[in-house]
Amino acid sequence: MHIEPSIHNLRGMSDILPHETQLWRYMDNTLSTLLTTYGYSEIRLPLLESSALFERSIGAATELVEKEMYCFDDRNGMSITLRPEGTAGCMRARTQHGLHDNRLWYHGPMFRYERPQQGRMRQFHQLGVETFGMPDADIDAELIALNYRMWQQLGVDAQLTLQLNSIGNQHTRENYCAQLVQWIRDQAITLHPTDEARLTANPLRILDSKDTAMQKLLHDAPQITDFLDDDSRSHFDQLRHILDNASIRYRINPYLVRGLDYYNRTVFEWTTTHLGAQGAVSAGGRYDGLAAQLGGGDVCACGFAIGLDRLYLLLKQHIELHNVPHIYTVVFGDDIFAHAMAQIEQIRTAHPELSIVMHCGDGSLKSQLKKADKSGAILALIIGQNEMTAREMTVRELRTEKSTQHTVSDAHIAQWLNDYFIRHPFGNTIHKKLLQ
Repeated sequence: MHIEPSIHNLRGMSDILPHETQLWRYMDNTLSTLLTTYGYSEIRLPLLESSALFERSIGAATELVEKEMYCFDDRNGMSITLRPEGTAGCMRARTQHGLHDNRLWYHGPMFRYERPQQGRMRQFHQLGVETFGMPDADIDAELIALNYRMWQQLGVDAQLTLQLNSIGNQHTRENYCAQLVQWIRDQAITLHPTDEARLTANPLRILDSKDTAMQKLLHDAPQITDFLDDDSRSHFDQLRHILDNASIRYRINPYLVRGLDYYNRTVFEWTTTHLGAQGAVSAGGRYDGLAAQLGGGDVCACGFAIGLDRLYLLLKQHIELHNVPHIYTVVFGDDIFAHAMAQIEQIRTAHPELSIVMHCGDGSLKSQLKKADKSGAILALIIGQNEMTAREMTVRELRTEKSTQHTVSDAHIAQWLNDYFIRHPFGNTIHKKLLQ
């Protein structure tokens, strides 16, 4: 008999499995709740955009546009792209729909054709935060403070370092790039082909070089902060003053640039040494000229994006959440399930916060209790013929030293469970942990 080969996920496109989603939900819920408290509104953006959106915003000469985007023609011959980042789409949506919200956030999968490795997959996940219409350094500072608050609430602030720089305006960058190119040419060294291409197409990109010799050489290269115009320098000084006053520590990195062409003035990254080569967990800055590039007029803007896959890997080292139910319902005997299900649905109505698993299918009382214990549940609700006749349930505590049992009437079970999870220290601790 011919057996078809099994189908696997595409390279770089990973499944997020059930034992991982608990921590993902905890991360997502923590971040989205915090964004709401800061007054940010969620926007949901399409996965597919016109390729022209990214060519105009990111820059046609960037490595991302030239080599890493998933582009294809649709049936009408239009070039469309799986979004490689979210800022351009968010700016497009704001301009297209005439939105007046000046604080937006979004999250979801992005796509880049790169060599897959830990923390850098071809389908990855980002949470993006964008602000509009605020030209001063106070919004830059708020975004950094919001980012820092996220790390504090997730408990990873000690593992992350803020790197900060200013890349000034376009005139600053043009002057700096001319000096940088001349300085590198004066060193009379042979460049790696990738660095040679960068030096020709976009000299700022060479500051991102992964070549060890180039990284060492750049320690002595000119710094862009020495070329800042007065307005950019004043903006950067004001940002630093606010951060200092808020006791948010940072390190000035004069060689920090962003990988996308639309950035100006403030750029920043939160990095860690706990994830190997993929150390940047969050990054952002100002992009005051992006709206004009997309036909939206002059709109100053600032934002950041979190690499959620990398944040997950960092959280995984410090937080352990178990996807276990509060209650496992043991049902045995003929024609019991319909009665038991009706009772459990009433409990779910009274306590929607509780996780309750019903045993479906056959199984002796002993085998079902073994499954209840293996599930990690705190309590087992036992419903058999005797319980159905007496209109009651047997409740067995599974996480105490002795398996204590209680008999509770159907009419009082909801209140009994409420009292149990309030007064019982172990149950209450797990209850709160599961509901985060």
